Amino acid sequence: MTRTLAKSRVCGKLRAIASKSDFHRLLIAASLAEQPCKIMLEDAPSNDILATVDCLNALGASITMEGGKIRVAPIKRTSDECWLDCGESGSTLRFLLPIAAAHGKKASFIGKGKLPQRPIKPLLDELLRHGVKIREDAHAMLAIEGQLRAGDYGLPGNVSSQFVSGLLFALPLLEGNSTVCITSPLESSGYADMTIQTLRRFGIRIEAIDNGWAIAGGQSYRSPCECLRPEGDWSNAAFWLAAGALAGDVSVAGLDANSMQPDRQIADVLRKMGADISPDLTVRQTALRAIDFDASGAPDLVPIVSVLMALAEGASHITNAARLRVKECDRLQAVAETINALGGDCVAHADGLTIRGVARFKDAALDSYNDHRIAMSIAVAGLRTQGALSLTRAEAVQKSYPHFWEDYDAVCAFDDAGIPQDAESIERIRKFRNG
Repeated sequence: MTRTLAKSRVCGKLRAIASKSDFHRLLIAASLAEQPCKIMLEDAPSNDILATVDCLNALGASITMEGGKIRVAPIKRTSDECWLDCGESGSTLRFLLPIAAAHGKKASFIGKGKLPQRPIKPLLDELLRHGVKIREDAHAMLAIEGQLRAGDYGLPGNVSSQFVSGLLFALPLLEGNSTVCITSPLESSGYADMTIQTLRRFGIRIEAIDNGWAIAGGQSYRSPCECLRPEGDWSNAAFWLAAGALAGDVSVAGLDANSMQPDRQIADVLRKMGADISPDLTVRQTALRAIDFDASGAPDLVPIVSVLMALAEGASHITNAARLRVKECDRLQAVAETINALGGDCVAHADGLTIRGVARFKDAALDSYNDHRIAMSIAVAGLRTQGALSLTRAEAVQKSYPHFWEDYDAVCAFDDAGIPQDAESIERIRKFRNG
């Protein structure tokens, strides 16, 4: 799908969609519990969430969607061989690999896009040390069998916190006690904190120790009595907050300022850049200034923060972002190429970017690199072009935000004076504001 994006003013209030990170964790914990559980479903589920649902069902859970709720019946222990299609979801693969092993499953994992090339070896090495065997399967990117054993696990902290989360989900199910120790500083530690928060919500005990955690074996997941509601998603809200700072007046409701989601840092980034941002997360257009951004804790913010930097006064620097080279695409290279194609000034380094701001972007023909965060960042960049730009493979947003373009059309339907541009725009805004 190709989208034409025109210079526009943004205006409106949005409700944050459900956090993909929180949704993954709630679905998995509910599938491991002793009793069924319900989770609120207020938005169309993203491709990544659908991948996790399909894989949990393949493992023996029964997950159904019923009138605004997801009902999760837990995994049944069977000896059946299972096939898990992870789509392009790294979270799905890295979380469910140890869980399948903890259930002693003979499991084959398949994936699409860049997923087969994304890092997994440190996690596999630890599974191999603890009783799991890697099978050859010409039709799968990865196949396992054997029973995972309790014990002492060690992982590097600079590859993916998802390795840690997968083990923390799985190890309480084993008979013996285990530890997970991090052999280098843990990047994106907030995601491990989110996992521990979810585990505790389901009655699982995790004890912090030096450089890691101790996990007692023989534990049982207990379903909370209430219908669970995933948190609002800071990661995708970041695009709207940035849009307000660059081109108008935008509010985002439904976000927890005390959330453990690492991407809540976007609010601090905007404040440091001089944005007009209120406590209720209303952001209004103002001149921005350059900053330095350490991406180790929130690497997913790099594409949209780069757009902000490219339109800020002065030279900005992004550091500790090497992991972005093995995402859905090489995001550092993709960001640099995109900003430069727009007439900006961006230099990619081994682990970061140097960006010098310009007043406005020029028109260009761009590609999303089939990466949802690149696609949404380009959408925001399009608000500050001279006229218009085109974006191919715009459907990449389905990975995390299926109705992104509907929301975009509604809040970006204004001219420079803040007036709806035409009758069609007025109708889009009316439907948007009426839910």
